Amino acid sequence: MSVRSAGLVFLFAAAAAAAQQDDPPNGILLVAKPGLVDPNFRETVVLVTQSRDSHTVGVILNRPTPQKHEKTGERLYFGGPVMRQAVLALFRAERTPEEAAFHVLRGVYLTMHPRNIEPLLERRDRRYRLYHGFSGWAPGQLEAEIARDGWYVLPAKEELLFREDTRGMWNELLEKARGERAFFHGAALMANN
Repeated sequence: MSVRSAGLVFLFAAAAAAAQQDDPPNGILLVAKPGLVDPNFRETVVLVTQSRDSHTVGVILNRPTPQKHEKTGERLYFGGPVMRQAVLALFRAERTPEEAAFHVLRGVYLTMHPRNIEPLLERRDRRYRLYHGFSGWAPGQLEAEIARDGWYVLPAKEELLFREDTRGMWNELLEKARGERAFFHGAALMANN
């Protein structure tokens, strides 16, 4: 692991630890607009969360890989281009995890801490998804990408986070985002007349 990678692991863990204590859920979905040409994010749906100190991380929901987790045989998803060797878990829990984790939605967390992930792998009855790598943005970077019209933003819903078949997810959410945008744009026009 490079010094930069080690620093990112520390940063992710520190931000997640700061994020989990008494923070309200804060997950959103980014839906890549058709003009987004970055191959890492083309036609993707990304679950994004942010810590109080503005560290923004996420995982790509619709990029399953052919790889399986060595211990469980569970399919791994490509979470993003940052630290591709790291394993992350998006999981459902009834109580706050003991180790560092981002609070994404009510009862849903994102972590790369092994002491959070190991119990998930041992109990198959829990709801979780495994990722290798994650997506990350520097403070202000994501806001700039949204301002440059690279993403649609939608609320995150648990049923999408753990959806078995992610084929068609991007198209479905793209149409939803376009419809909501048209609705709000039309409502704004009506209000101005």
